[in-house]
Amino acid sequence: MRITLPLVAGLALVLGSGAIARDAQPDPKGEAKLAKLLDGRVAGKPTSCIDMHNIDSTEVIDHTAIVYSIGGTLYVNRPQMAAEALDSDDILVTKTISTQLCRIDTVRLVERSSMFERGFVGLGDFVPYTKVAAAK
Repeated sequence: MRITLPLVAGLALVLGSGAIARDAQPDPKGEAKLAKLLDGRVAGKPTSCIDMHNIDSTEVIDHTAIVYSIGGTLYVNRPQMAAEALDSDDILVTKTISTQLCRIDTVRLVERSSMFERGFVGLGDFVPYTKVAAAK
């Protein structure tokens, strides 16, 4: 019985935090900034992983998404957990066991000024956005 109570309490905490993350409302400013960044691009089929050594740059869209640039393609990741914690002034710290960054990975958020860790996000799928070919 002693093992069951902590297990049930832990499960309730995990399920409760998931409910909070799912109920979080989109940030209008973040959504507008993301829409501007993706203007003239079309979404492709989501992928679960991207190769880390191919990433040219990373941009955090406050409370909304992480955008990874690979070549001319932008891969948008809307974290499935704690996206509201994203802040463009944070440093992203990623630890993986392979050369790929995948939807099951977490990214720690470190405050730039104090260097204190302030949380983490759980990644979702990576949606590629490519430029629309100009009509001739």
